[in-house]
Amino acid sequence: MEDRIRKVLTEKVNPILASHFGGAELAGVEDNIVKVRLTGACSSCPSAQLTLEDIVKSVLQEEIPEIKDVILDTSVSEELLDMARKILSKKDKTQ
Repeated sequence: MEDRIRKVLTEKVNPILASHFGGAELAGVEDNIVKVRLTGACSSCPSAQLTLEDIVKSVLQEEIPEIKDVILDTSVSEELLDMARKILSKKDKTQ
């Protein structure tokens, strides 16, 4: 199911979100409940929950009917943590 979800996100959801300088990526699936992380400008948008429900959830459930729900993953990605670590380590060396 994860491959199907990624394909729908890539081919149908992300082109819509790209017009807002954002995107969506799969964070996980458990018991047919999909966790999605919004990226780019969508990740910090005050309307992120509405975007998830109006666009991401509706498209995913239309394409993959066995999906029970789609929820927003607001955890910090490892990529962002790595970036912060690099910035902080450079700062420590300059002091």
